[in-house]
Amino acid sequence: MNCRVVVEAAVPVFDVETEDEAIRIAISKTGEMLNPDLNYVEINMGERTSPEGEELPPAFIAADEALVALELEMTVFNVEREEHASRIARKEIGQRLENIPLEVIEVELIEDDEDDEDDETESTETDSDGGETTRDQDTDDDEILPEFEDLVE
Repeated sequence: MNCRVVVEAAVPVFDVETEDEAIRIAISKTGEMLNPDLNYVEINMGERTSPEGEELPPAFIAADEALVALELEMTVFNVEREEHASRIARKEIGQRLENIPLEVIEVELIEDDEDDEDDETESTETDSDGGETTRDQDTDDDEILPEFEDLVE
């Protein structure tokens, strides 16, 4: 089973004047900490809301310092349960983002595409009578491409 896990991170940023500047610096700082080991983690702006439900910007600035909410998204493969996927994501991301609080906000099961893979190996052609015939592309490749030993000789 594969899962897509979204983790919220609270990234501190110093010496900033605007929310946009804080967000850019937070994304850059987080990217530096994750790369090159976790370059497959997507970094997005987080969403914040007030207790009344009003949408707030992802950065809170006070005294030229900001706390920026970011969402880090990664896919975890071959897990037993969704809880297992969330623990793996928190551990992998948390090891690289020291002293940054993390919270799992979403775990989504990714459907396997085994049926789609079988369909991709077939191609449809039109024969001389105008009818369609289905052939397996694997056999076509064998007819078109010579064997490796033949190429070497």
